[in-house]
Order: sequence, then structure tokens, then C-alpha cells
Amino acid sequence: GWHCLEVGAGAGSIMRWMAEIVGESGEVVAVDLNTRFLKETQPAHVKVLETDIRDLTSELAFDLIHARYVLIHIQDFQTALSKMMALLKPGGWLVVEEPDFIAARAIVGEHSESVDRINGAIVKMYLDRGIDPALGAKLPAIFQQLELQSVTIETDVSLSNGGSGVATVMKLSARQLAEKYLATGEINQQDIEHYCSFAEDPTAWAVYYTTVGIIAQKKL
Repeated sequence: GWHCLEVGAGAGSIMRWMAEIVGESGEVVAVDLNTRFLKETQPAHVKVLETDIRDLTSELAFDLIHARYVLIHIQDFQTALSKMMALLKPGGWLVVEEPDFIAARAIVGEHSESVDRINGAIVKMYLDRGIDPALGAKLPAIFQQLELQSVTIETDVSLSNGGSGVATVMKLSARQLAEKYLATGEINQQDIEHYCSFAEDPTAWAVYYTTVGIIAQKKL
């Protein structure tokens, strides 16, 4: 029966899970700047909106708002966070998960130097855009400034070997974002190739990023 908001719905996995939990007596609103992965017909109690969270209006306040890896892409993330707080009903729950790329480092494996240079390029790419690459680690301090209670902090350090899900995703990201990584001036094409081979090697280990999650309740 809850009224829930999924910010940055992506392919819709959390949206669909929420829809099952709230049932037909509840409602799930999913927002994303690009809803191309959510084109299929949704249940009547699911509403998909192609919009910016900063522009969203709602006649009803939400019982739960969730966002994962959304604020890290927004320069004025405080505006987006303030909007979420405004849309959350008193006593409602806010769940936010964001990465910390500063924590990334190669642990062991051939071409570790290239991996660390790529990690440096990722950090610089965010800094050049005016975005904090360590946002996740700063979430607890940021949330202390909000009207919240019952705050729970969870940290997931993705220590992963080559061929794992995390390593594979980061390899694919390196391929897709190669031009942006190269544009930082921190790496060359060989570093990208070495990074990808490292991410395929099951004996190579690295921390690719850390995720910090906050679960908190808006004060009544």
C-alpha cells in the first residue's frame, strides 16, 4: 500500500521489485532522464516518467524514495537531494547508495600500474566535470545535515578478481568510456588494454570502487 519513488530507474529491476511489494493498493513512480529500457507496458500501479528528479512534482508525498548511483552524476546533487526530501512524507524512508571511486586500487596482478592509472583517470574525469568522485564516502556527513532519524550506514567494498561481475562491468565501462578516459591525459590506449586484460584475469584482484548506502527516516 505504500507510495514509492525510484529515482534513476535504469532497466527497472528495483521498480518492479517495489511494485510487487506494494501491491495494487500501492503505487510506484519511476523517473529517469532516459526511459528507453522501460518501454514495455507496466502494471496500472506503476508510473514511468521521463524527467529530471529536480523537476518532479507530485500531489502525494512518498513513503519511500530510493536512488542508486544517481547523485554522483549531478553537479548540484544537493538540489536533487533537497527535492527528494521535499517529496518524502514525514516518517517516510530515504535510501540512497553512491560510489566512492577514490577507494579504487589494484591489489595484485599483472599490469597493476595501468589499473591505478585508469583509476586516476576516472577520478580526474569526475573532478573535471565538477563532481566529487568520493561522494559515497561523504554521504553520512551530508545526511547529518538533513531532518532525518534512524540513520543506518552500510559500506560495500568491491574487492573482486578478474572475470567477476564487478570486474566485467568495469572492463565494459572502460571500453565504452575510453575516449573520456583518454581525454583526461592521465592514460594512453595501452593502459586501457592492460586494464581490460587485468579485469579478465581470475588471479588479479582489485578494489574497483566502494559503495556507501544510507537508510534513514524523515522526522515526523
